[in-house]
Amino acid sequence: MPDIISDLFSTLQNAEMVGKRECIIKPFSKLAENILKVLQREGYIGEFEYIDDGRGGKFRVQLLGRITRSKSIRPRFPVKVNEIVEWAEKCLPAKDVGIVIISTSKGVMTHKECLKKHVGGVLIGYVY
Repeated sequence: MPDIISDLFSTLQNAEMVGKRECIIKPFSKLAENILKVLQREGYIGEFEYIDDGRGGKFRVQLLGRITRSKSIRPRFPVKVNEIVEWAEKCLPAKDVGIVIISTSKGVMTHKECLKKHVGGVLIGYVY
């Protein structure tokens, strides 16, 4: 069975590396949609839209050229609030550069939002 989240991150990174302006991410999943919303809110991607192709659906994503590296974190480690900073230091190249994406009980959010709201969750991936 394919890993939809790893495919999402690798598709974004590969399309950015070759300089494409848009890419197609398939298949559709709610978690992938929530990750794309976080990336859009943080300014890493532009608009995205869902396309129903009758075979699981897909997303068309507008790229802005701001992603240098994006990767899924496997296995999906559970992380407590006091461990978030440690994981951000492991995954990101420098302080205030990039985001770690975490799935929490309050939705998918960045590591900065998790610290503000004081919630832990499960690590999904990182982008910078």
